[in-house]
Amino acid sequence: MPTFRIGRAALIGLTALSLVAAACGDDGDSEAAATESDGDTSSESTSTMAPDTEADASGMLTEENFGDGCAAVPSDGDGSFEGMAMDPAATAASNNPELSTLTAAVTAADLVDTLNGPGPFTIFAPSNDAFAKIPAATMDALLADPGGDLTTILTYHVIAGQQLDAQQLADAGTEATVNGAEVEIAEAGDTIEVNGASAVVCGNVATANATVHIIDTVLMPPG
Repeated sequence: MPTFRIGRAALIGLTALSLVAAACGDDGDSEAAATESDGDTSSESTSTMAPDTEADASGMLTEENFGDGCAAVPSDGDGSFEGMAMDPAATAASNNPELSTLTAAVTAADLVDTLNGPGPFTIFAPSNDAFAKIPAATMDALLADPGGDLTTILTYHVIAGQQLDAQQLADAGTEATVNGAEVEIAEAGDTIEVNGASAVVCGNVATANATVHIIDTVLMPPG
């Protein structure tokens, strides 16, 4: 399967407020001037808060990378966010130690060249912990017949022709996969869930040909 990023940064502009003090005339005039200055400050404050409120409302899904699982991504080297962005999906995944089981599965299913192709792709990439939820005997059987169910499962994690970030996926609600079946995507707190069972733990990971979302549970196609 593939690997990652489609990510975009949400920028919050901070505007400095100026307070104008007027000092002239008698006590009554000074008091009136102070009142007028306070009114101006309040008005200016209201107008400058609007951009911040809008940016906050956009949520984490528009940030470049998000999720607790991002802490496991190497801080430098080929497996880092910067390193993966230079390579196509399969190569990028092979450089990330959190995706070693996925890399083995993609290699066994002979999908490396496909995922390293021009794309673009959106990829849900199960972490090692996600694959660990599958019983060992089941995983061994899948790897023993890579052209069968393993390929069916892996292609269910790939959307072809688009690089979609987390917010775009949530807005779409459903997307067709290379497998032919659809996945359902919905916002869940500060992340997204796929098919109501698998959560994105590190989203918007960019590769040269794909946007990758690392997930905590392997997706099983219907049927």
